[in-house]
Amino acid sequence: MRLNLQIQNLSFRFSSFGSFSEPVLNDINLNIEEGEFLALVGPSGSGKTTLMQHLTGLLKPDAGQIRVDNQDIFAKGFSLTELRKKIGLVFQFPETQLFEDSVYKDVAFGPRNLGLPENEVAVRVEEAIENVRLDFEKFKNRIPFHLSEGEKRRVAIAGVLALQPEFLVLDEPTAGLDYSGVQAVADILKHYHSMGRTVLLISHNIDLVTSLVDRMVVISDGKIRFDGHKKELFQNQKLLQSVGLSIPRTLALVNSLKQKGWVKSSELYSINDIKRELDQGILAKHILAQPQT
Repeated sequence: MRLNLQIQNLSFRFSSFGSFSEPVLNDINLNIEEGEFLALVGPSGSGKTTLMQHLTGLLKPDAGQIRVDNQDIFAKGFSLTELRKKIGLVFQFPETQLFEDSVYKDVAFGPRNLGLPENEVAVRVEEAIENVRLDFEKFKNRIPFHLSEGEKRRVAIAGVLALQPEFLVLDEPTAGLDYSGVQAVADILKHYHSMGRTVLLISHNIDLVTSLVDRMVVISDGKIRFDGHKKELFQNQKLLQSVGLSIPRTLALVNSLKQKGWVKSSELYSINDIKRELDQGILAKHILAQPQT
């Protein structure tokens, strides 16, 4: 099964609110190609998490389709069980689902549920723990509840990575983490994408997503308001204001530095990008200041 995913004219409302309630998702159209790394951003209550729950059939739309490799995932005969092996969902605060008495057992829970032989489980668990930048030998026997919040988050993500999904979807994976925890999660996502996997990052942390992805999808009031390159998004102040988003702090800093003549490029989306540009500028000035021979 390939994982080119198309969402076509999808609409949804919670039935408990009645048929006259406002739709939570309204005529959503979105294509995600295999191997992409993109972000879905928007204010709280915009429909991000609800859309995520449709991707593996946890919720069923009132109208429209989700197609994987041109197959409707809600059609009779389509195996949602097989799809869920391919699409891994990391919900917000996933560490609340940790329950075993060791990191190893928690990460192994998913692969064991797949009925994999224990030697395959062992390989997957070690690989997943290493992929979230935790030392396997040091952490495998640790009690999850004794870990730091950032370490718990990484163990929870490892539990999903151990399923080896082709498509990883994460809902606010850095919520509640300090700076070092955020950077650790960012490194995990970059590494997983570098392995050829598809990653959809759902977040309101504009600074984080801007440093990681080029394609950004903005959702507000259950509708897609923008789908394109981040450069275009941050040039559209009217759109940003209408959906309650602001430009990243890094871009605000870049604009200030550019006005002072310290950087030339406007497309610097991370602190490392800014530092590199500043270092190059300082080096160039140093070279130009040298006496000509």
